[in-house]
Amino acid sequence: MTDASLWIIDDDESIRWVLEKAFANSRYRVRTFSDSATFFSELEQSQPSVVMTDIRMPGDDGLAVLKRLQENYPGMPVVVMTAHSDLDTTVKAFQGGAFEYLPKPFDIDEALTTVDRALRHLIENKQGSQPAKAAKVPEIIGEAPAMQDVFRAIGRLSSSSVSVLLTGETGTGKELIARALHKHSPRTERPFIALNMAAIPGELIESELFGHERGAFTGADKKRMGRFEQANGGTLFLDEIGDMPLSVQTRLLRVLAEGQFYPVGAHQPIEVDVRVIAATHRSLEALVAKGQFRDDLYHRLNVIRLKLPPLRERKNDIPMLVEHFLESAANELHVTAKKLSKEAMAALKNYGWPGNVRQLENTCRWLTVMAPGQRVGVDDLPEDIVAKDDTRTESVAAINRETLDSWLGLLSDELAAIPDDNTDVLTQYQRRLEQIALEHALARFDGHKQKAALWLGWGRNTLTRKRKNLLK
Repeated sequence: MTDASLWIIDDDESIRWVLEKAFANSRYRVRTFSDSATFFSELEQSQPSVVMTDIRMPGDDGLAVLKRLQENYPGMPVVVMTAHSDLDTTVKAFQGGAFEYLPKPFDIDEALTTVDRALRHLIENKQGSQPAKAAKVPEIIGEAPAMQDVFRAIGRLSSSSVSVLLTGETGTGKELIARALHKHSPRTERPFIALNMAAIPGELIESELFGHERGAFTGADKKRMGRFEQANGGTLFLDEIGDMPLSVQTRLLRVLAEGQFYPVGAHQPIEVDVRVIAATHRSLEALVAKGQFRDDLYHRLNVIRLKLPPLRERKNDIPMLVEHFLESAANELHVTAKKLSKEAMAALKNYGWPGNVRQLENTCRWLTVMAPGQRVGVDDLPEDIVAKDDTRTESVAAINRETLDSWLGLLSDELAAIPDDNTDVLTQYQRRLEQIALEHALARFDGHKQKAALWLGWGRNTLTRKRKNLLK
């Protein structure tokens, strides 16, 4: 289709002007409309190849426009634009049949590419996504581009039960995203069951997942239903999947492939229909290379991968997250929500947030309880947040100058003792160095985890996890 038409609906005159100029030398004949009423009036006379519509407009909003177009012109691709991006609106747009969703401000080249893809979609006669019941998840907040990518992915997956692998640092909200994927899916009325692999002793994981018969082992005084059976028809969220023992990985792979399993001690299989969403902060590829994670299970789980951004990469989202968390904490405690001064908010935005969104939420809870006034100033913030960046830099520099050489010296004899045919020396070296650093930090601060974590540049959760894994 060498000659195509593009109709744009937006009540903002500047947006209409910019898009007209952007498409002036393209294959598209462009028409713009300031409201949906005029658009639908003209639609009775002729139809465009592609439509771009804003969400918030006088009269019918973009979602109403999308609904009418899907009812009367179901093959017409629609690109939705909005300056007010949130998960609920994104999901509703995709479930309503939108071809793509562009949060403002968007790059002009991105708009051109998106409209071209929409035109190809029309030519190839592809169908839009099927509607599904939406559910609001207000806890997932973000206008950063990386979060918009996550929102779009949830919207695109809203009609699917495909396996998803969530990756990202601790505290980035992987379970929230898993719950959103479940709520915005055909399984929304069925159970959502979450299980953290790192929180369960290895010898109990198999029973926890698959259940057991009475008398299957010492202490099994009654039959128990496992998490897979509990999640039948719904979603099972397996957090920290990288900590799952190899023996259990084999059984998990069989369930995913065959849709059935044997409880511990049972002789009859149980059939289940479960969507598995897995999450990890570790590199599964590295674990596969070390033989600590099954390659075939990795590929079975890694059908769709969503990487959640750390909070330090979406700092412009911090003010709205703070407002939300302060409101939530105030509602829980039946008090008035506190407000932050500009200086306090700036300090929160300048902080590195090693614990990510979870740490920010806990900080807001702390402020709700501990800050003396209704307006929170810089002096009311926790000490580790208001510590000067140059102080932290000097601390790290001090570690490099005064301590690192001694740590490396402790490793020299161990390094010399490693056989020549070893192919994983660097990993062993790094692990041992972290062990020494952790031991030194805990000794330096008499076992005070918060101070040791700050000195090492870790979050407290990271220190706790590494202490568990390294100091066995």
